[in-house]
Amino acid sequence: MKAWKVTGAAIGVVLIVVLLRSCVATSYSIPSSGMENSIYCGERILVNKWSYGLRLPFINLWGYHRWADSPVQKEDIFVFNNPANFSERTIDKREVFISRCIGIPGDTLLIDSLFSVVPSEKNAPDQKFLYTYPRAKECQLDSLLSILSIKPNRLLGQDSVKNVRSFSRYEYYLLEQALNNNCWIEPNIKEDSIEVLKPLIVPGKGSPIRVYPWNITLLRNTLVLHEKKHAEIKNDTLYIEGKPVQHCYFTKDYYWVGANNSINLSDSRLFGFVPKDHIIGKASIIWFSKEKGTNIFDGYRWNRMWKKVK
Repeated sequence: MKAWKVTGAAIGVVLIVVLLRSCVATSYSIPSSGMENSIYCGERILVNKWSYGLRLPFINLWGYHRWADSPVQKEDIFVFNNPANFSERTIDKREVFISRCIGIPGDTLLIDSLFSVVPSEKNAPDQKFLYTYPRAKECQLDSLLSILSIKPNRLLGQDSVKNVRSFSRYEYYLLEQALNNNCWIEPNIKEDSIEVLKPLIVPGKGSPIRVYPWNITLLRNTLVLHEKKHAEIKNDTLYIEGKPVQHCYFTKDYYWVGANNSINLSDSRLFGFVPKDHIIGKASIIWFSKEKGTNIFDGYRWNRMWKKVK
């Protein structure tokens, strides 16, 4: 009788854990530096599965449904399934990504030829951008970064004259002040790039999107992958179900997401729009933080543990 009680208790604990992971919150490990300085590589976070309404599990059995549906807000950092996984048909079995929402349904974003969104003053202060500086200044920059406690920050690239690193706007402000306005660190994006910017509208359910040369491939891929329509491009014209169109419509809400660190391409520049049905939940709490490469006794970031993700 006692053995049955122990077995029943163990089964009950397992069921509770499964229910909590499936329906309340779950933990994910951050595999890359794409979301620094909001979240560092190797940190573990809790994801709130009710933040946008609970996406019911086992999508392959009864399709996509979401209880208590609520909208995603701009600047939210959320976790989602890979929208460009062609080999796995079931959404909730695809690998998991994390990124920041920078475009919600109906938003018009200004993009360059690489589909990078031009930042506005409303962008997150932790978002990182590329900067160049003379190679001869490498040692001086390392000393400045140490004094200002700007870390981790590694060399991202170089040519015969300049090196490349990424900084947030606040970090760049600190460096400017430290160099007494004689700043030899320069943004990698020049002002004249504004001439090539194009407007990109994020699709919303039932709203028409105009087809242009710069968005035709993106729209075609979205229609094929997420709307399950036959769409193709012939002679610079988009055909849907065999008919030429100048506007197209969508049955889902979509989002445009971006990494904090612009050198990291694991965002909408790579896989396009993220449909609402791919979203798992909002990144909520950092529950574990440890510097990569440290031993079991060192490297813990105690000041970051149990902090809100933002």
